[in-house]
Amino acid sequence: MQRILNKIKEYDCIIIHGHKRPDGDCYGAQFGLKNIIESSFPEKNVYVVGEKSDFVDFIGKMNNITDDAYENALSIVVDTAVQDRISDPRYIKGKEVVKIDHHIPVDDYGDLRWVDTSFPSCAQMIAYFYYKFKNELKLTLDGAIALYTGIVTDTGRFRFRGVSKLTHQLAGMLIEKGVDVEYIDNKLSQESLDMIALKGYVYSNFVTTDGFIYIKMTRDVIEKYSVTDEQAASMVGLIGGIQGYPVWALMIEYPNEIRIRLRSNGPTIDKLANLYGGGGHAKASGAKLEGWEQLPAFIKDVEDVVRKYKEEL
Repeated sequence: MQRILNKIKEYDCIIIHGHKRPDGDCYGAQFGLKNIIESSFPEKNVYVVGEKSDFVDFIGKMNNITDDAYENALSIVVDTAVQDRISDPRYIKGKEVVKIDHHIPVDDYGDLRWVDTSFPSCAQMIAYFYYKFKNELKLTLDGAIALYTGIVTDTGRFRFRGVSKLTHQLAGMLIEKGVDVEYIDNKLSQESLDMIALKGYVYSNFVTTDGFIYIKMTRDVIEKYSVTDEQAASMVGLIGGIQGYPVWALMIEYPNEIRIRLRSNGPTIDKLANLYGGGGHAKASGAKLEGWEQLPAFIKDVEDVVRKYKEEL
């Protein structure tokens, strides 16, 4: 952390990247870090780049920058274990690259890396970074809102494994900065009638195999319910926690691939995700298929993981 702070002090221009199809934690880490740097070093130019998220767009707006901004700039990539998932490949144009992440390492990219899988969210890492150097750094309400939102979304509102005493202490620190928890909860809880209808579709069309339950989100389904890809992907939690099915997944069809949100409340699944071009946490990972014809093989591999898990119990 000290080396990262030294690098931030060294550069006049800092560009913060996240991952493709960003979630609340990615946005929270990006905009929280931007706020810390801008508030602490107002003479520096700090940009957040990458894809937009409608779900947490209230946190901040992405910057549009030209390639020449990367000349003699520091690139910081947050919440991204796999290089090909980094949103905006221009990060490599920076003079140096810093990686800050809480996922199980897949690609050891970056000139300087801070990776700690004990943190349940990358936003918590950034909040901890501020806390450790609070005598040198500043954080305003906007940054606190971003970090709190990131922590809340990636911990399932403090329900998931990895939440610790430190998580709540840092959340309390952000609340002391003025975060209105009711405001954020309302922002995250609002749903359209289309989303409610899509929930009905998920509950009526999930598929079960031996210990595995999944739902396919094809393009026609997404178009029928008039939802975004981000909204469709958020449905993964609906089929979790069903007795007898320790692994579940949502598979969403994109033009050139099928992205899988893979979850577990039993066996570890990150190594399985690695086999299918992904990775993440031991119990929450992402993977991808080149086409639906690969689905039977994927299902078999999941069933093997579940079977071995049950045999070890």
